[in-house]
Amino acid sequence: MPGLGPVELIVILVIVLLIFGAGRLSRIGGELGSAIKGFREAVKPEDDKP
Repeated sequence: MPGLGPVELIVILVIVLLIFGAGRLSRIGGELGSAIKGFREAVKPEDDKP
């Protein structure tokens, strides 16, 4: 089974935009970024923390 090509990814992105809307999608992206940042800070070794 071959991987997803650029055309398939664009089609999926358009469908997601139609379902969620651009505003909600950007908010979800921001929340996901904050969650990833928090996770990275939580798993950082103690000697690297200020």
